[in-house]
Amino acid sequence: MFDSVMIANRGEIALRILRACRELGLKVIAAHSEADASLRHVQLADEKICIGPAAARGSYLNTTELLVAARLTGARAIHPGYGFLSENGDFAEAVENEGLVFIGPRAASIRRMGDKVQAKQAMREAGVPCVPGSDGALPDDDQEVIRIAQRVGYPLIIKAAGGGGGKGMRVVRNEGDLLASVSLTRQEADRAFRNAAVYMERFLEHPRHVEIQILADEHRNAVWLGERDCSLQRRHQKVIEESPAPGIPRQAIAEIGQRCVEACLHIGYRGAGTFEFLYENGEFAFIEMNTRVQVEHPVTELTCGVDIVVEQLRIAMGFPLSVCQDDVTFRGHAIECRINAENARTFMPSPGTVTAWLPPGGPGIRVDSHMYAGYEVPSHYDSLIAKVISFGDDREQAIARMKQALSEIVIDGVESNVPLHREVLELREVAAGGFTIHFLESWLSTRQTKGATQ
Repeated sequence: MFDSVMIANRGEIALRILRACRELGLKVIAAHSEADASLRHVQLADEKICIGPAAARGSYLNTTELLVAARLTGARAIHPGYGFLSENGDFAEAVENEGLVFIGPRAASIRRMGDKVQAKQAMREAGVPCVPGSDGALPDDDQEVIRIAQRVGYPLIIKAAGGGGGKGMRVVRNEGDLLASVSLTRQEADRAFRNAAVYMERFLEHPRHVEIQILADEHRNAVWLGERDCSLQRRHQKVIEESPAPGIPRQAIAEIGQRCVEACLHIGYRGAGTFEFLYENGEFAFIEMNTRVQVEHPVTELTCGVDIVVEQLRIAMGFPLSVCQDDVTFRGHAIECRINAENARTFMPSPGTVTAWLPPGGPGIRVDSHMYAGYEVPSHYDSLIAKVISFGDDREQAIARMKQALSEIVIDGVESNVPLHREVLELREVAAGGFTIHFLESWLSTRQTKGATQ
């Protein structure tokens, strides 16, 4: 049990956590960088403490400063949000070594599922279907790598074992490019993740990206809360998410959801988590697990009625889940658009002062944002400034409400990708649903080519 939480994050997720803490009567401490002193959650917190300069290395990624801040403020628990140190096993362990509660999985679970090779091995043991590939990290022996590739089959993809966020990946379409691609990916992995291990998977040409949200407690209770279709991506980064996934049979979703629950029990998982799959030709194939709350968690909350962040806090306090699987019912359809401070065509970040901010409203509209007029969008962090989520009785109504919301939103002073979202939602392929992870990039490339010739 604990009565105070230090939020080791910023932006909309920090505000989201603060509200969940208040619902449970918990004291809120905001740990912020010098650039974030004016953020809404900092101003609303019961106590605030500066942990360093704007650059994340000296603040939100500085384990020492965060632990000192927790000691100075008397915090009894730390919520890492997403990004930054949320999936850092060393940080989770350091928090617990201080006698504090890390609001998330145990360090061992974070490390195991953060290493993509170990994660796939654990999923195979638990009976979760995986993308065909190497049994573990690729060996140093070139001839053995070639033999593994021949068994897996081309095209294939080389991935960093410690990677994530779309980094440390390289597609290989023929044997002539194999060894050079493995070498380059190892170098990139070593630089980016301090882990040069790489593995191999068959490259699926036309998959969808579907993920299953789970919650698990300390008492061996676990539930799955439906699926999210995250196939609208650019450079492996999600742009629009929705739930449920259009066109996938509900029985297939229920079966893979139950597999995920069984996997949580198999690995002794605790907290919120997301199993990510590629879906092609009616089959699911596990690719990775995120051991934290997801950016797109609101679409799940709206379609199943469970507050994921409140449940995270309750689990960390030692309570059993407030729902069992039979209590979870699904209704309607939800869509989330990630609004970034960036140029809608070039995707260049657009830091600066927000001179006007008018969020949309109306039936079925939720806005998760830390924006206000006069807010200075910094250049030091991710460009996400708001999440607009629409809910409707069905997908058509959710899309219609999202279009209306995007027509109402006002963001002046900085550029945003709102025009991109408006354009994408008018596409007939998006209206139909069932598009693959390659659709948006292909459409963007065509749009850029047309623009250059006009």
